[in-house]
Amino acid sequence: MTTAMTEADSTDRAFMRLALDQAQNAWLLGEVPVGAVIVHGGRVIATGYNRPIGDSDPTAHAEITALRQAASLLGNYRLPGCTLYVTLEPCAMCAMALLHARLDRVVFGARDPKTGAAGSVLNLFDEPRLNHHCILHTDVEADSCGRLLQDFFRERRNQLRQARETAAVELVTPIEAEGDRGREDAQSRVHATGIDVQHLDEAGDATANPSQV
Repeated sequence: MTTAMTEADSTDRAFMRLALDQAQNAWLLGEVPVGAVIVHGGRVIATGYNRPIGDSDPTAHAEITALRQAASLLGNYRLPGCTLYVTLEPCAMCAMALLHARLDRVVFGARDPKTGAAGSVLNLFDEPRLNHHCILHTDVEADSCGRLLQDFFRERRNQLRQARETAAVELVTPIEAEGDRGREDAQSRVHATGIDVQHLDEAGDATANPSQV
């Protein structure tokens, strides 16, 4: 069952703000800022934030890290009676994990038009052929959740732009001073730092998708 909430109740908004706090932790580590909390009996029993880069784990989305923590605490992979709050619409991987966990409710903030599996691209929560369903509430604190992602990607684009400008300056000076030898040395320094000047703009364009990469 899917419920689009135009006026989320105060409890859901409060727990979503806690999920936003977790998303800030991801930002501080250079990860896409998505956060999650799991609530049981009116209290938070698990938290998680996006960390696939730091953990070298493509499955380490906010929802998955929170599920692992809650399952470990309760000693059961099934989490009946629990609600998960997440700042970004779950992807297909996370949606299936949430359904397998037998959660009662899933509440998310911002929609993901590229990979969202809770209504934007597809809706696994309303798939009649699956053997478990849960209540889905959408758009809780959506503006705050979406703004956090927009701010993060704006900062990332600015960093890429600055890196491109710095790389261009470092290339020009030795080229003018030393001719062909300077050109080769400058290009070697750029490649050594991992800055690919040719593709910086392409990398910036990729940040338009607020997905958990």
